[in-house]
Amino acid sequence: MSATYGILGWPVEHSRSPALHGAAFRARGLDAQYVCFPVHPDDVADAVRGLKALGVRGANVTVPHKEAVIPWLDTVTPEARAIGAVNTIVREVDKLVGHNTDAPGLARSLDDAGVELSGARVLVLGAGGAARASVVGLARRGASRVVIAARRLEQAQQLVQDLTATCAPCVLSAADMSRESLTRELRETTLLVQSTSATLASSPDAAGFAASLAIELLPTQATVVDLVYRPRETTVLARARERGLRTVDGLGMLLHQGALSFELWTHLPAPLEIMRATLELP
Repeated sequence: MSATYGILGWPVEHSRSPALHGAAFRARGLDAQYVCFPVHPDDVADAVRGLKALGVRGANVTVPHKEAVIPWLDTVTPEARAIGAVNTIVREVDKLVGHNTDAPGLARSLDDAGVELSGARVLVLGAGGAARASVVGLARRGASRVVIAARRLEQAQQLVQDLTATCAPCVLSAADMSRESLTRELRETTLLVQSTSATLASSPDAAGFAASLAIELLPTQATVVDLVYRPRETTVLARARERGLRTVDGLGMLLHQGALSFELWTHLPAPLEIMRATLELP
């Protein structure tokens, strides 16, 4: 009987993860399938219980459920607990264990792009699960300062409060995403991380969101990364590229977090180049 893996999200039909993991399973000769589980936010608890009842071997978790699944898992790793978000669920005998591979996945994608993380001055846009993972992953790789900016200042402040102890000695601070507030921060930023859903292809205001960012204020040596991967070149990345800045799209993080998930599930090395080639397909 094929082992079943999947991804929980809402919506989730756009996910590249089934293709990514399907290719990995085939490359390693595993009898396994990977499916999408569209889960309404009201049904998260039932969905997690369903994973266990149906014998699902593992799952990824995407927006908006990365934080919501935590209370319904049997246990959560210290790393995921510190981040406050789970993107990977691993079945260990009769228990479901929550992990977070987003944090190391982002760091590895930036390593691939040649981005220097030690001493980086980072501005993270957004305060959701992806932002949390970004802050922890970059702080632990040597970022000297991280500013979290959210539409609601209190949300950014809460994230700083939650993560300061975890990220020491990196200095964390909060800002809102008004143009006035970001002007000063952008001038001091060497790595801009766009972690909101505002640049998704389905977003009606993707162009307006990008236009609201004073990207022209970033230093010439700055790097801009957008964790959204559909479209691959988002409106924010297009503006950064026009400015001549180094850009990193969201496929790298998707690749590396997926490879780490695969290894947690199977205890086999991920076929990284095959997975990369799968994501490069249109």
